[in-house]
Amino acid sequence: MNGGNIRDLRKSKGMSLNELADVSGVSKSYISYIERGLQKNPSIIVLKKISDALDVEFMTLIEKMNQTEENKYRSS
Repeated sequence: MNGGNIRDLRKSKGMSLNELADVSGVSKSYISYIERGLQKNPSIIVLKKISDALDVEFMTLIEKMNQTEENKYRSS
């Protein structure tokens, strides 16, 4: 999974990392790890909290994250 989409969604909503952490209840450092690709398999619970905080459908977030990862392998 590619966490860059979470960063893109967060920024498009005008949210800082701190704001997303506060609203989602997920630590700032953990969200940062996801966004930077250091945490490649966040739990469904964490992703659900993040999608709720970003006001994005859970499955939409998952599909975008997977799509980005698939595109990475296709372009290699």
